[in-house]
Amino acid sequence: MIGGGAWISTRDIDAALTPWALSDRNFQDPRLAALAYAILAPNPHNQQPWKIELVGNDGVIVHPDTARFLPQTDPPNRQITLGYGAFLELFAQAASAIGHTAMIEMFPDGADAQALDERPIASIRLVQSEAPTDPLFETILNRRTNRQPFDMERPVVSDQMRALVNATGFEEALGWTSDSDRVSRITAINKRAWAIEMTTADAHGESTRLTRIGAAEVNAQPDGISLYGPVIEGLSLTSAFTRKGMAEEGSFAFTQTQDFYASLIEATPTYAWLTSPDNTREAQIEAGRRWARLNQLAGQNGIAFHPISQALQEFPEMRGSFADIHAELGVERPGRVQGLFRLGYADAPGPSPRWPLTEKLITNG
Repeated sequence: MIGGGAWISTRDIDAALTPWALSDRNFQDPRLAALAYAILAPNPHNQQPWKIELVGNDGVIVHPDTARFLPQTDPPNRQITLGYGAFLELFAQAASAIGHTAMIEMFPDGADAQALDERPIASIRLVQSEAPTDPLFETILNRRTNRQPFDMERPVVSDQMRALVNATGFEEALGWTSDSDRVSRITAINKRAWAIEMTTADAHGESTRLTRIGAAEVNAQPDGISLYGPVIEGLSLTSAFTRKGMAEEGSFAFTQTQDFYASLIEATPTYAWLTSPDNTREAQIEAGRRWARLNQLAGQNGIAFHPISQALQEFPEMRGSFADIHAELGVERPGRVQGLFRLGYADAPGPSPRWPLTEKLITNG
């Protein structure tokens, strides 16, 4: 789907962006200080599917918010689990900046490999430490997902990609290509996958329901897929662009959405992908942590970064594209492509809306 501010620049959504400013507040509780950064993590459809419980003086339990899962496009909750990995990565980075180490126990009560349930995602204890601050901490507030067409005359060149791969520290898990023929093949798979999602009623309907149209909706509900700015405001006022229209194949809103994202996919000079040797929940969490670090490192080096996930979705209609992308990238079972990303160059966008931390804390009484 089209992401926040994809068509036009920000207009009056300051209320939805306040969590990005709150991250620099001087919290008395180090857990809250780290959590204020963790909630800025990338996550599928910006669902922010976490509920946070403070335990004792140094503990945090991350619970799943199952109402924010994506049952149509992500039935096994794999992509949701990646989002939890990114959350935990930013938490650990922020903890290091305030003299603490995050001791993380994953799935303390176990986890279902087929679908997540109400059991906790992680139990964390903060321990004071003299370990150095993670060097990527300073990039958290500048991390962006860039949902724009990229400059096709500027692929990410080999030296830049090798430096990025080396900087991640997980070379065996990260592949990439700027080869024009291979990029074209991957783009073709991604465009087919996008067309499948758009024409699969349940999958497209899930994304449509989660779309916030106009500044008022974005501020009132700062999650999901945000569309805002003067053009969108004008179209929504005339009822030319509505959620109902987006769901109706052939309508103006449907066609605009379909064409915009297809043209965005075409404007991709470089692809990168993250793999794992298997697809356990632990592997998904680790891939999510790596996803966050790759996103941060790309931004630090001036490279635009956009995850493109349609071909990796696991609903029945997507099986062909799922098989095609794994074959093209040379990943065989039990290995799994956990993330596929557009890389290139474009103007940096603003941050994405977020619910404030207070809305995510579980309170007793």
